[in-house]
Amino acid sequence: MSGGPVLLSDDRSGVRTLTLNRPHRRNAIDAELWVALADAFRAVAADRSVRALVLTGADGAFCSGADISVPDNAHPIYRMRALTDVANLLHELPLPTVAKVAGPAFGAGWNLALGCDLVVSTPESTFAQVFTKRGLTMDLGGSWLLPRLVGMQQAKRLTMLAETIDAVQAHRLGLVTWVTPADEIDAFTDDLAGRLAAGPPVALAQTKALLHAGADTTMRAALDAEARAQGLNFATADAPEAFAAFAERRRPQFTGRWTVHRPPIRPTTENGS
Repeated sequence: MSGGPVLLSDDRSGVRTLTLNRPHRRNAIDAELWVALADAFRAVAADRSVRALVLTGADGAFCSGADISVPDNAHPIYRMRALTDVANLLHELPLPTVAKVAGPAFGAGWNLALGCDLVVSTPESTFAQVFTKRGLTMDLGGSWLLPRLVGMQQAKRLTMLAETIDAVQAHRLGLVTWVTPADEIDAFTDDLAGRLAAGPPVALAQTKALLHAGADTTMRAALDAEARAQGLNFATADAPEAFAAFAERRRPQFTGRWTVHRPPIRPTTENGS
């Protein structure tokens, strides 16, 4: 058995790294860890000093899925609510998220990784939508994520056959963004997260929201949403800073600071004039 917290958190230069910490179960998620993940995602969303999030697992495994070895007599509705909260909170985080996958990512563990914006894995990583082998159907957003990432036929193949695929196949299908050697994945992910954290936070948040919304909308609605988002971007200090940095041949320093000032409120007379 492992001791200590089931979820580790580390902040560095605007990047928060959350590490699933149940290595004795290959970081399978039990009831305590579901709650810890939900609380951690809420904390990230509320902390504007966090500019990027990395999600990973301890001791050479990402996550082997939900821990079905632990008896849970709670009604399935309540058990599934915990998963649903985690999936929604991760999906709606207004900042870039990166899954750093070493070792297995199975079932809900794989869908947790797919819920991130970008996925980095090692060549030794393995992936499986293992649900049907347990007499179950996919959860943690898999039914929404997979068809959008790989198309309907490949989504059916992965979920119905529950095949285990390697990192090369996952990369070919678009389910892994980068495959990097195990001894380089930490440095690669640190650099990636650092670049994301240095980006314009408002523009990145809106870019992510536009892409998510665009999967289920019309072209006209997408164009309207883009126009609204661009107006907000021009109201921050980041666009002028980027233009100035380009002219001065230097790197921009993005802050997300709002530059539109509302006029002072003048006191009114008793009759409201």
